[in-house]
Amino acid sequence: MAINIENKEDKGFALGKENIRLLAIGFLIIVVGFVLMIGGKSEGLNVFNKEIFNFQRITLAPIVVMIGFIFEIYAIMKKPGSEK
Repeated sequence: MAINIENKEDKGFALGKENIRLLAIGFLIIVVGFVLMIGGKSEGLNVFNKEIFNFQRITLAPIVVMIGFIFEIYAIMKKPGSEK
């Protein structure tokens, strides 16, 4: 039983240029989410800073990161060259 290798076509890279661009945008969204988490440093070991539990770090930043991950999934799943 021989395998016919001659009929195989080289289809190239699995993702198109638009997919790569969307992946880069998703990565930047994730980075922005992590940057939003930065801050709230305490002045010392015995000093508590309430800024660590503000809306930006507890709610907004994780939502932005999740949107970035969902965008990444979309960028991977989108068929390359499907736009007309």
